[in-house]
Amino acid sequence: MADLTSLKEKLDKIRSPKLQNQRETAVVLSAVEDTLKDQKHDTTPTAYLAALLALLSQAIVPPDNIVNKDLATSVVYLLALIIPHVPAALLRSKFPQILASLGPTLTNQYVEAPFLRSSIGCLESLLLAQDSTAWALSQTQISPRRAVAGLLALASDHRPKVRKRAQDAIAQVLRHPPPSPALDHPVADICAETALNTLSDTLAASRTKKRKGKDHAQERHQPGLIHALQLVKTVASASGGWPSKKIEPLCEVLLGVSRSNNEYLAMAALEVFEIMFTGMADQCSSSKLPRLMEAVSELKPSHNDSQLLPPWIAVLSRGYDVSAQISPEETFHKLPALFEMVSQYLSSASHEIRVSASECLISFLVNCVPDTVITNPSVVDEKVLEKLARAAEDLLSIKYQSAWMEVFHVEAALCDALRWRASPLARNVVAAIGELRASVSFNGKKEADSVLGKAIMSMGPEAVLEILPLNLRMPQHGQGGRAWLLPLLRDNVINTNLAHFTSEFIPLSEAMYQRVIDHGDNEKTMEIKIFETIVQQIWALFPGYCNLPLDLGNAFDQDFAELVSNLLYAQPNLRADICRGLQTLVDSNREILAVELSDEEIQSRSRATKAMAQANLDHLATFAGNLLAVLFNVYSQTLPQYRGYILQCINAYLSITKEQELLETFTRVHDLLESALAETASQPPNDKQQLNDRSPYRMPPTSHTLMDLIITLSVYLPLSTLPRLFSLTSRVLPLTLDPQLQKKAYKLLPRLANSSNGVVALQSRNQDLQTLLLSSATSTAPPARRDRLLAIAAAITHLPPTDLHFIPSVLSEVVIASKEVNEKARSAAFDLLVLMGRKMMAGGTIEQSKIPHMDTGAPRIEASLEEFFTMMSAGLVGSTPHAVSASITALTRVLYEFHSELGSNVIEDLVSTLDLFLTSSNREIVRSCLGFTKVAIVTLPEGIVRPHLASVVPGLMGWSKEHKSRFRAKVKHILERAIRRFGFEAVERCCPDDGKKLLQNIRKSKERKKRKRGEAKEAGEEEADEEPRKGRFESEYDEAIYGSEEEEDDDDDDSNLASSGDDDIGTKKGSKARNNRPAVGGKEGKGTYIVEDPDEPLDLLDRSALGRITSRQPLLPPAKQRRNNNTKAKVDLDGKLVFGPDDDHDDDDDGGDAMAVDSRNDKKEEPGDGTLEGGINAYVEAIRGKDVVQR
Repeated sequence: MADLTSLKEKLDKIRSPKLQNQRETAVVLSAVEDTLKDQKHDTTPTAYLAALLALLSQAIVPPDNIVNKDLATSVVYLLALIIPHVPAALLRSKFPQILASLGPTLTNQYVEAPFLRSSIGCLESLLLAQDSTAWALSQTQISPRRAVAGLLALASDHRPKVRKRAQDAIAQVLRHPPPSPALDHPVADICAETALNTLSDTLAASRTKKRKGKDHAQERHQPGLIHALQLVKTVASASGGWPSKKIEPLCEVLLGVSRSNNEYLAMAALEVFEIMFTGMADQCSSSKLPRLMEAVSELKPSHNDSQLLPPWIAVLSRGYDVSAQISPEETFHKLPALFEMVSQYLSSASHEIRVSASECLISFLVNCVPDTVITNPSVVDEKVLEKLARAAEDLLSIKYQSAWMEVFHVEAALCDALRWRASPLARNVVAAIGELRASVSFNGKKEADSVLGKAIMSMGPEAVLEILPLNLRMPQHGQGGRAWLLPLLRDNVINTNLAHFTSEFIPLSEAMYQRVIDHGDNEKTMEIKIFETIVQQIWALFPGYCNLPLDLGNAFDQDFAELVSNLLYAQPNLRADICRGLQTLVDSNREILAVELSDEEIQSRSRATKAMAQANLDHLATFAGNLLAVLFNVYSQTLPQYRGYILQCINAYLSITKEQELLETFTRVHDLLESALAETASQPPNDKQQLNDRSPYRMPPTSHTLMDLIITLSVYLPLSTLPRLFSLTSRVLPLTLDPQLQKKAYKLLPRLANSSNGVVALQSRNQDLQTLLLSSATSTAPPARRDRLLAIAAAITHLPPTDLHFIPSVLSEVVIASKEVNEKARSAAFDLLVLMGRKMMAGGTIEQSKIPHMDTGAPRIEASLEEFFTMMSAGLVGSTPHAVSASITALTRVLYEFHSELGSNVIEDLVSTLDLFLTSSNREIVRSCLGFTKVAIVTLPEGIVRPHLASVVPGLMGWSKEHKSRFRAKVKHILERAIRRFGFEAVERCCPDDGKKLLQNIRKSKERKKRKRGEAKEAGEEEADEEPRKGRFESEYDEAIYGSEEEEDDDDDDSNLASSGDDDIGTKKGSKARNNRPAVGGKEGKGTYIVEDPDEPLDLLDRSALGRITSRQPLLPPAKQRRNNNTKAKVDLDGKLVFGPDDDHDDDDDGGDAMAVDSRNDKKEEPGDGTLEGGINAYVEAIRGKDVVQR
């Protein structure tokens, strides 16, 4: 049914043609349908086929004479549409008739491409319908094999569309073999042989022409060879892999092609190999892979063939990658022999060969070492691993010294592949590379560090340090220190034993720190600074040792916890690393529990299981209470700008703390906060004012610190403690003298919404929360407004449908907040307005009697989006311009968000109302109204906005002459958007006469831009405007309101023509100011300068530096002018200096006086010459000239 529906849709498109070349086909289809109707036949695919075959016999007369070209093309086009829907049995019976008509025309060179493409489509559908019996017929008969031969001929046609269509048809046929036990399609061998012969013949012909010197441009591109390769690629990708009997000759030919200087040919040859390997990755075709790999190995090129070796190595690498997917164990056992075979190419003199060999070895190690060999190796597997390690060790011999940089990459891959089995297998490799790294003259330190880093990650730091000891505390004789290992350890230690840090590095840290203490308060020497740095580097290793340690249960004991706690108190410089390490202990184990993998997969990667991770968290939970007490104390002793990592660590341990300990912790912190608040309340007013002192080096009040801890605790608290949280919040919110504490109290409510218990509390105590938020509205300090809006959003999110009266209760506050100076507060207000709209749109009831200042007898109304807009529209009659402006801004935001859900009547009323505000005399109101107008023009349906153009355009024109607050630029841009949407004529009809100059200016600017863009395109230049535009705004609403204003800064000579009353001077000044304005993107214009002070250097960090920016080029002092004079000294023929007048400069304005400092070589009017221009110059000369008084 679906097929017939698609056929009907295609025929319907043909019946209503849009192009001239489709009309002939429509006529033929109409004639066929009329004939079927006259004969009272149904319009079934079978009936269409019979009628079209009759027409085809009239249009094409054997052997290949096309009587009517247009008729034949249309009939074959319709046949290509009809045949896929005809029963297969009928197609098999009609196959000889159709092939006899179409077959001869396929080889006719005069047949046009449209006819051929349709014919190929017919043959494709016919061949897909054939069964095994038909495919068994020979090619000499009228059989499917003969049709395939025709398609193969067209697959190398010089016409791209014909060639592509034939290749697609061959691919479809080969992908759908008839039911049979054979693996390949019956004609796969024919296709492969034909494609291979075509490729071989084309390659031989290309080489012959090259030897004869026929190096024409077309021959250099070798299109025939490219087409032959594409045919080979088609057959290889469609037939389940290349036929087994044809693999060897194909590999030989492809390797010959890959040595071509043409990069495209080489890549195409490698793509054929890639397709062959990909096709053999499934179980059905995998039996061909051993033969293919054997053929590739037998074609091994010469040792120094720099052209053929790299592609051959790449093919070998990809082949064994596929082999490892099919039979991983068998491929792994072949790895030592493969490693030895490829390693010999690392000694080649060719850099390309060495790089290819190293990449092949890396591929072997990454893809051919299965996980089971690492987690549970057999005796044979261990022997293979040992052979690989010895082969990798041999690569560091002198024989391969020229390839050591490539060898290091192989060694790093070996450590990655062996993982923890690298110890002890890779010990000799690590020792050799460590010895090279310690050499002063060694140049590959970066590559060596990469290998050692991988070794640390896989073997573990303990094994590496046994081979390469640090030698810092008690250096061994004849061996230098290896402090350079500490940064490598910091970056690569993971999933190892924490006890090693306790036994190795803590004593080393204590010894280094003791030397610093022994130095006393004396001036620090370089040696003491080095000791301090080593202590810092040692504790920087701690987070790595804490990343999923293997011995957490034994290593993290009471003694270690006490040591860490003491260091947190005594060593502020180490707190960051210690807190990160303690946090990593929790986070790394939680990640194991959260990952969606089996225990076997997790263990193969990190030697851990989910049960082990849970046991580690349970063990850490026993220390959580004491650690939290220490962290709380340390948090209270740390300056606010350095507390972030401590709070993150606290958060991690709160997540694993038991409920009873959480209750005890909360009770202690809550009681301390109550005491701190009581103490603050009893302070005199002068002391309370000191709470607002926000010096970065002053510790905050205790109440602030405790409130931070309460906020952090709130997510993990049980439901029984939440009433105390609400009472605490209600006590803090009215504290107007402490805005920061008030701000933190508001942060508590959105924080609660992040936990399940908090959500339950917000829902169950929503009434109390509403009362609290309404009562604290008048006492909110400006710094806390954004957080108050977020708290209101948390309350509205969990607002029940019966309590929607809370929305109109706080709506006016949110609307006014949309005009806040703080950008984050404005964004929060806009988001809250959208949230309110969605809540009202969801439905519910509004008890108007519960709204403040409403009559107790007010009726109950149903919530809806239209009602929400009605509420917001009430602000348009506000008592102050600020309130009216805020209402318009808020309405603009919600209209942009919900314009598709609103009814047209509501939108009509809103637009009509706000049109009136364009005539207001208050700039603040009009500025908001301009934003609404732009959103209306850009987003609202055209049918709603077009009738209002008669009132909108004159209103806009009334502000087109106002330059303050960029009114003129905004009006111009709105008009541009209106012209773009409604057309120039529609806008011009509504425009008053005095504003048509601006419209003409906009039209000319657009035409000029279009003309310049066309000229640049004709010249082949890339226009900057045609590059993808980067978003400059965080939301679509901001883009709609503020976007695309770069068009208002066009460098037009007539851009100010619309300003009535502007004289020529005003126009020039405006144009110059525009040109000197910084360009979009932050780049300054060419006419912007900085005036330097001659007595002191310019400090760009000083606020007063902004006052030195000018759009007029400053004049240099006379002394600097004389120094900057680049005139050459005058000499005579003997080289002696000549002083005095020079005859060559008699035409100077100052009579050749070289000492005249007031000379004027410009052609401007003299200052004070009586003209207007001269008067302006005189004023500028007086305030900025050379004779002005200077410091």
